[in-house]
Amino acid sequence: MAVEIPKEYGFVVLVFVFYVFFNFWMAFQVGKRYKVPYPTLYAIESENKDAKLFNCIQRGHQNSIEVMPIFFALLLLGGVRHPVAVTALGILYTVGRYFYFSGYSTGVPANRLTLGKLNLFALMGLMVCTISFGVHLLADEQSESLFISYLCSSRPFL
Repeated sequence: MAVEIPKEYGFVVLVFVFYVFFNFWMAFQVGKRYKVPYPTLYAIESENKDAKLFNCIQRGHQNSIEVMPIFFALLLLGGVRHPVAVTALGILYTVGRYFYFSGYSTGVPANRLTLGKLNLFALMGLMVCTISFGVHLLADEQSESLFISYLCSSRPFL
């Protein structure tokens, strides 16, 4: 079976590049106004009055970097089969990450989940799209539609 890249996959690529720029923006926020010399990863409160705020901003960016390979893999793979849905989920993920980072940057870690949890829902949707692509590669069309029907049903998995 040959895999064809649909024209709409270009939107997936644009979301990918947009997230790279978003990551640069987060990185600039970390080093912007705090007197924490490189390569120090986290500030010590006894040495820096803004240590907690700096550490929250740093942690928000660090967490985004930790999840980035998963996001990119799901985005690029799932987008081959479902480019429009994956584009929408990628945008939702990026918006959720913005709120996650902004909430964390307040210095109150719990604020990261107010709207930041949107990225988790987007990530789950990306997983479904990527699973669908994998099943499509392995199965015939009849088996695939049964699998998708099962995923979308309200029956428990076990």
